[in-house]
Amino acid sequence: MANKIKYGLRNVYYAKATEGAGGVLSYGTPVAIPGAVNLSLSAEGDDNPFYADDVVYFRTIANNGYSGSLEIALIPESFKTDILGEVADDDGVLVENASTIPAEFALLFEFQGDESATRHGLLRCTCSRPDVNGATKEASIEPQTETLNLTVMPRINDQLVKMRCAYGNAEYNGWFTAVHAPTFTP
Repeated sequence: MANKIKYGLRNVYYAKATEGAGGVLSYGTPVAIPGAVNLSLSAEGDDNPFYADDVVYFRTIANNGYSGSLEIALIPESFKTDILGEVADDDGVLVENASTIPAEFALLFEFQGDESATRHGLLRCTCSRPDVNGATKEASIEPQTETLNLTVMPRINDQLVKMRCAYGNAEYNGWFTAVHAPTFTP
């Protein structure tokens, strides 16, 4: 039975992407991003109707992926080095370089539901550097979160953007151990 509702973002992982010949991406082992708070993505693309005979005769719809944000408790150091390109100096201090280009990655996550947790994968993501924010402690402690601004693009070689996997699918249990490689039989 399919879910009727969804809630509860959890099990967020990233897997660094490496581009090979023909734009084919391969992915490293997924790494957990603990402390997921919110994921918000808006569809990107155009909807262009063509009118003839006084009706919409033909319509083109461009799927350019998504853009939005991932809010988490604290960005892990592994993400800062693997994806944002920060490097440790001789004293172990992480340093940000203005000429570094962030790496592409896959983003894996799941939403809870009334029947099962549906698992999702975004296949070609980039993100910008997060803002630096903080606040003083007052009468009570309010945790401060960090936000990654994401862009999700179609892959170059096959135009795939995202995937999802329901409980019971053969790929479900291994979803967070490796990025699923979609195959299609003609």
